Amino acid sequence: MKPFAIAALAASALALTGCNGKIGSDPQLAVVAGYIQMGATPDSPAAGYFTIKGGPQDVELVAVTADLAQRVEMHESVKENGVVTMKPLTTATVPAKGELEFKPGGKHLMIWHINGAAVRAGKLPMQFVFTNYNNDRILFDLPIKPAPGASADGSGDAPTGAMAGMEHGSMDHGAANTDAAKK
Repeated sequence: MKPFAIAALAASALALTGCNGKIGSDPQLAVVAGYIQMGATPDSPAAGYFTIKGGPQDVELVAVTADLAQRVEMHESVKENGVVTMKPLTTATVPAKGELEFKPGGKHLMIWHINGAAVRAGKLPMQFVFTNYNNDRILFDLPIKPAPGASADGSGDAPTGAMAGMEHGSMDHGAANTDAAKK
C-alpha cells in the first residue's frame, strides 16, 4: 500500500473514533435528546427541552442559539407563594458525568419566531454554548412538535408544558443572553 493511502486510511479511522462522542474512557459533553414544542399561536414562543450528559468536569451552559429563530432564551419555571412564574437563566450547570435536563415545569428554552422552513422540515438546528477550557459549542437538531390541538398552520387553543398558565405578554424577558453568543 502506498504511504499516502496508509496515511489517509489512518486519518479516516482516527476521525471516526471521534464520532461516538467519547475520547478514551472519559465520557464527553453531549446533547443526547430533546424536542421543541410549538406555541399555541404563531406569535407565541415555542418551548425547547433537552438533556445534556456531562463530561469529565463541570461546565456551564451559557447560551443556546438558533440562526433560524428570532430569539432563544433560557428560563426556569419556579413556584413562589403558590404562583408559578418564570425567571431568565444566564447559566445552567452541567455536572461532571451527570445530566442537565431542560424539561416541562422546570428549566426550558423559549424560542421566538422559528423560520417556516425549519418548521416544515420538522427540526431546528441549535448551537449549545458552554464555558470551559475550550468554550465548547455543540450543534444539535431539535425535532419540532406542533402545539397540541394545533392545525397545520400552528394555531391552537392554549399553551402547554412549561408555558401553561403563564402570561408571557406582561413578562420582562430581558435581553436574550444568547444574542451575545452570536456575535
